[in-house]
Amino acid sequence: MKYFKHCILPLLTLVSVMCSCNGNKENPEPTPDPTPKAPTAVTLTPASINAGAEGGTFEISVKSPFVPQVEKPSWVTVSNGTLKDYTVTVSVTVAANTTYEAREATLTFKATGATSATLKVTQAAKEKPVRPTPGTNEAWQMASKLGFGWNMGNELEAHNNGVPDETCWTGVLCTQATFDKVKAAGFSSVRIPVSWMSLIGEAPNYTLDATRLARLKTVVGYAHSAGLITIFNIHHDGAESKYWLSVAKGADNDAITAKFAAVWKQLAEAFKDEGDWLIFESCNEINDGGWGWSTEYLTPEGKKRQNDILNGWNQKFVDVVRATGGNNATRWLGVPGYAANVDMTLDDGFVVPTDKENRVMVAVHTYGPTDFGQTAKVNEWGHTRKVQLQDPSYDEIYYEEQMYRLYKKWVEKGIPVYFGEFGCANRSDSKAYAFQLYFLEYMTKCMHTYGMAGYIWDNGAKGSGNEVYGIIHHGTGEYMDPEKGPEIVSKCLKGFTNTSSSYTLDTVYNSAPKF
Repeated sequence: MKYFKHCILPLLTLVSVMCSCNGNKENPEPTPDPTPKAPTAVTLTPASINAGAEGGTFEISVKSPFVPQVEKPSWVTVSNGTLKDYTVTVSVTVAANTTYEAREATLTFKATGATSATLKVTQAAKEKPVRPTPGTNEAWQMASKLGFGWNMGNELEAHNNGVPDETCWTGVLCTQATFDKVKAAGFSSVRIPVSWMSLIGEAPNYTLDATRLARLKTVVGYAHSAGLITIFNIHHDGAESKYWLSVAKGADNDAITAKFAAVWKQLAEAFKDEGDWLIFESCNEINDGGWGWSTEYLTPEGKKRQNDILNGWNQKFVDVVRATGGNNATRWLGVPGYAANVDMTLDDGFVVPTDKENRVMVAVHTYGPTDFGQTAKVNEWGHTRKVQLQDPSYDEIYYEEQMYRLYKKWVEKGIPVYFGEFGCANRSDSKAYAFQLYFLEYMTKCMHTYGMAGYIWDNGAKGSGNEVYGIIHHGTGEYMDPEKGPEIVSKCLKGFTNTSSSYTLDTVYNSAPKF
């Protein structure tokens, strides 16, 4: 009996387990409903955003029974995605903060039948310009050395349908007297734009026209004899990508780069024995014809592609010049960002070329608002203007902020920055002329305040109005307008050279025209 008892108990246990399993199969657990239940409250992940002053777009995951409605301030925009399984990804875009104060807002997300949720958005203040004490690094030293410069525009860069011709735009040839009188007027340096275009031979040598090269040597010699620091560049060869130096989509960049390198090798060899008074500048206002507003450039991929090409040319320029030896081994070199535009140079991917000598300068241009500084359709600029326009570039602070950013990014670190071109179209009306003078004085004082030099654009054009920038006659060196010419130069010189503690950017600001 004991034996039976010990055998039967394990058997009963096994039967019990088997019965239990059979019972589960006959009465299975309920299958979960695959459709999620609608939430009774809106939830956000994350529940807060901390944006920089420049703004940006942030993605928020929202759980809600319906696509939520959002209460928000005007400086925030919200774009809803598609609701799926009660979840939607929402893009929250925070606009750039244009004030010097931090700001915050609470966005409320609402959905019918559910408890609402809030998203806290905080944003840093825009950095306020802090006017520096003049420094002693190489950037400040170069700004002092270059000082107030003159552009001999529409002369050696002039061309007729791609055929360079020095007289086809101004009608005159520059002379030694031109540069002597430029120096006597108070300028310390000159910039000589040069176009080559059809005067470059065929591949693979791309030989420069000998007569043209000899003329450039002569003109550069005039400037040196006058005691002027001199910059020359390659100019209209890259004009809006209409000619061979093109960043436009589809251009053969390998062939272009080879040609660019060959041209600069010849130029560098021709001037390798000249001293530090001579500076080379790689190119001018490179863009695809849209000046930063083309369909391609407005895409992240297109913007990167074009800036990468320009960065590559600038690096090739530095490498080729340095390799020619002589004084080129240590010569100062200038390179522009995209379109030589200040904001694009700062923001769009421009890279200062690597140089073991650390003697590369950044070149930018400015003419103020297009309709004020170039077309002359608007005749007032600055805080005293009566014409009220929403364009921020009609306000002084717009340019001080730009120059402060240039200073922080490069000048402060010892990398020189110069305005290779700046200007304001000439005016005949006394009120408009007063604003022209004010703009030029403010800009030059602002450049000097932040440790930069500048070259006023002079295209030799007579009169006033749309793109008329003539100051000095390119053939004689005399003022084209014996009254206004000296006053324009005097205002700019004052901005660049007056270091009195009683003459500050605020002093200029407070002297704005009042009518």
